Amino acid sequence: MPVANPWLDQVIEAALDPELPIIDPHHHLWDYPNSRYLLDEMLADTSSGHNILATVFVECNSMFRASGPEALKPIGETEFVQGIAAMSASGRYGATRVAAGIVGFADLALGASVCEVLTAQIAASPNRFRGIRHAVGWHASEDIRNSHSNPPQSLLLNPKFREGFAQLQPLGLSFDAWLYHTQIPELTDLARVFPETTIILDHFGGPLGVGPYEEKADAVFDEWRKSIDELARCPNVVAKLGGINMAVNGFGWHKRERPPTSQELAAATQRYYLHTIERFGPDRCMFESNFPVDKLSCSYAVVWNTFKRIAAGFSAAEKAALFHDTAARVYRL
Repeated sequence: MPVANPWLDQVIEAALDPELPIIDPHHHLWDYPNSRYLLDEMLADTSSGHNILATVFVECNSMFRASGPEALKPIGETEFVQGIAAMSASGRYGATRVAAGIVGFADLALGASVCEVLTAQIAASPNRFRGIRHAVGWHASEDIRNSHSNPPQSLLLNPKFREGFAQLQPLGLSFDAWLYHTQIPELTDLARVFPETTIILDHFGGPLGVGPYEEKADAVFDEWRKSIDELARCPNVVAKLGGINMAVNGFGWHKRERPPTSQELAAATQRYYLHTIERFGPDRCMFESNFPVDKLSCSYAVVWNTFKRIAAGFSAAEKAALFHDTAARVYRL
């Protein structure tokens, strides 16, 4: 059974516009000694009042194979999620289809030989596998933790990585990009070189608020905004709106005695949402929960209320794109 969270339970909100159809295009599943987020925990969140029709799982180094060739160990994660997705698809656990789409990992720095891994990923989930995420978050500061894939500096510019990246589009696979805001220009360069490959920008491109960026929110936003404006010129790039409640973003919600309300979250972060929507357009944007990572700062009900507050001034068609249609199209759900 899901573990109670007394800190988050201090702020309970009823879902705004509870009938609005939603696809959550970004969450994780894992089982670590002190952190468990499997089907029961996911459903406890998705059943908190919002109309979550389906979700997309994104790789997180979970349940890799313990043995066999190193390059093929990530297939274990897809096999694991495929099983949970099949459980959800049975209908025995409610209407939400958890992991209706799956984004896995393959080491694109392997170059062209990564094609073997990609085809194995597709074989492990022929009905749900949609793309690859190879996290490239890197920063020189010791106060900023690099991505879980432990990437080197400027991996997106590496010729071998790009040789591997070139294998995605022929197989009909997309690329989820997780990086920091200082690296967005490198992603823009990649997007221009591969205009036929769909690229999904995760978490606004990771605007930093810790280490050398602490107490520099306006300067970070200005730098981020310029980079986003250039990236948005690439029609093959779409943006996920969310994942900005992590410790690395510097808002410090997790340090408070009480968690933030959706009004507080919206007031503090809405400029990132509104600027991205303005530049990309609703048809290239999708709200994402990034759970359970963002659960560090707020509950599932609160994070989706935040999105609904930010989107309050948009038309019904624009809201449909932001909450459901863009995700359904991009991840082919």
